[in-house]
Amino acid sequence: MTFTPKSLTPYVSARHYFGSEQRRHREEAKLSLVQLAGIVNSSKSQLARVETAELMPPPELPSALDAAFGTGKHFYGLYQLARKETHPDQYRRLLDFQAQAEAIEVFETQFVPGPLQTEAYARALLSLPPDVTPEMIEERVQARLAGQEQLRSAASRRLWAILDEAILCRPVGGPQVMHAQLNALLSQVDTPTRTIQVLPFEHGEHVLMAGPLWLVKSSVGQTVAWEESHVDGRLFEDLTDVNRRVALYDKLRAYALSPRDSAERIRKAMERYLPCE
Repeated sequence: MTFTPKSLTPYVSARHYFGSEQRRHREEAKLSLVQLAGIVNSSKSQLARVETAELMPPPELPSALDAAFGTGKHFYGLYQLARKETHPDQYRRLLDFQAQAEAIEVFETQFVPGPLQTEAYARALLSLPPDVTPEMIEERVQARLAGQEQLRSAASRRLWAILDEAILCRPVGGPQVMHAQLNALLSQVDTPTRTIQVLPFEHGEHVLMAGPLWLVKSSVGQTVAWEESHVDGRLFEDLTDVNRRVALYDKLRAYALSPRDSAERIRKAMERYLPCE
């Protein structure tokens, strides 16, 4: 079967243009992906994903391409534009990264993260928008449960969650729903693939008070970061931006309670939601 390269859309974004320029220069030089990979010390799969804009060019690639093709600072300049732009349809890209993730690390400030939510807890949250219909709620709940199942389907995929203690104190869905949700957290506090820590009130101020942070780490060594506000979110793929957020998360991990102490804090919170006799 003859291999047909994926068609490119160079004018969608600077990243797409970078990829199309890489392919144009590669084909003009009559080089295959394998041959170019050997010249720029990369891999065929990485270069292929750069060409189709599925992957942000790694920092060392632009200069290597300029050296290989004798293009001065052409690729260097394109990279500077690409690394500063907001990628179109970035939430869908986040979902794609999550589907291929080896590990996910999350810090949440207001509610239990989606992968750890019970169905009743998720339903209560997803029912909040004033314009949502019962059909929309059901569709979103089922999508969330399907996402959880996808995470569980990869036996080696690790999930590390740091929860602000405020999450334990807010009775989403009412006492019974909250009691069941906290009980579900207890079973996942410290397992081979899941770790949950509570960031206690007594720690005081910290560097991520402004909002939640997700770090998604792939099996090929790439990490992306996702920051979310009450209206939207932003995906970070540039290595410098991501490493800065990894450092913030690691610091927060050090401030959080151990899994054992976190479990005890969750048990104490559950006492507030015990059903009346």
